[in-house]
Formats: sequence, structure tokens, C-alpha cells
Amino acid sequence: MAKEQLTTAERETVVPRLKTFYRETVVPEMMKEYGLENPYQVPRIEKIVINMGLGEATQDARVLDEASEVLAAITGQKPVVRRARKSIAGFKVRAGMPVGLKVTLRGDRMYEFLDRLISVALPRVRDFRGLSPKSFDRDGNYTFGVKDHLIFPEVDVDKVTRQLGMDITMVIKSPSIELSRALLEKLNFPFKRQ
Repeated sequence: MAKEQLTTAERETVVPRLKTFYRETVVPEMMKEYGLENPYQVPRIEKIVINMGLGEATQDARVLDEASEVLAAITGQKPVVRRARKSIAGFKVRAGMPVGLKVTLRGDRMYEFLDRLISVALPRVRDFRGLSPKSFDRDGNYTFGVKDHLIFPEVDVDKVTRQLGMDITMVIKSPSIELSRALLEKLNFPFKRQ
């Protein structure tokens, strides 16, 4: 039965499969492999932030509406409109103009999005050879870009008028980059083979 067909009470009892996999498989494996005594020492993904820059929105307001619908369909959550902080004459941008969209996913929605991203969306990328294992920042967070939003099956191809890209950042609570990378590898994240 699809999650959309469930009642509110039933929906709260359904645990995303990636969350179950993390708790039952990844946590014990990492505790054993890295000698961690407490399950809370195991790195975990706190949130996923999806940003979509829309420079064209300054010229055409319909771009913002279309992108907002697409991002809401992909994430299951309404995006926040990001506005320019200051005016930049060279780009014809005034302070307060909408220039992008942002969604922050946490909890079950985050795990469901990550599961769809790993198992459905990324394999649909043309000539996909894996994501760079070097895209970690010094805090162990991982960021990568997607050039085309059509890789997500939730997008209605007939309604698409322009190609939209997005940046996806996974905020990982981890003491080191190595543990962050190990966590994503255990979650079957498709890194390039070196």
C-alpha cells in the first residue's frame, strides 16, 4: 500500500526503509568497525538542505512558480523563497527580489528523499559514473549538484519548460570526514571508484 493511501495514524507508524537499515545494520557495523562504545557516537545525517538558484526569476516571475511546484513535488515539502540581500546592478538584481528556493528536510521525509535519491534518481543520470568522494567540507558535511531535475520520477515531464538544477547538502553529525564518508558508503551512496 502506498504511503499516500494511508491514514494519518497509520502513516506515523510506517518507518522509512533507509532509517530502519541505518538503525539495524549501519549503526552496529560502524560501532564494531570503529570501536565506538555508544550508538550516539556513530555519525548520523541531521538534515538535507536542497537549494535551487533562480537568477531568471528576476526577469520572469513564472520561473519561480514552476520551480516551486517542482521542488515541492520532489521533496514533499513547500520550499522557502530566498531573496537577494543587496542590490547588484550588473545582474539587474534589487534587494528583496526572489533569487532562489530552499527546502530543509529532517526526520522521516529526509530518509525517504535520500532513499529515492540513491535508489531511483541518481541511477537515471545520463553517463553516471558516481559522485566525487572529495566534496566533503571540514565539518564532514557532503554537498553535490544535480544539473537536471528530470532525474526525479515525481516530476511531470509534460509540464517542464526549462531545465532546473539544484545543490543538495547533507549535514552530517560526525567527528571526522572519514567517518562521514564511511557512513555514506554504508548507506550505499554511489561514490566514484578510485
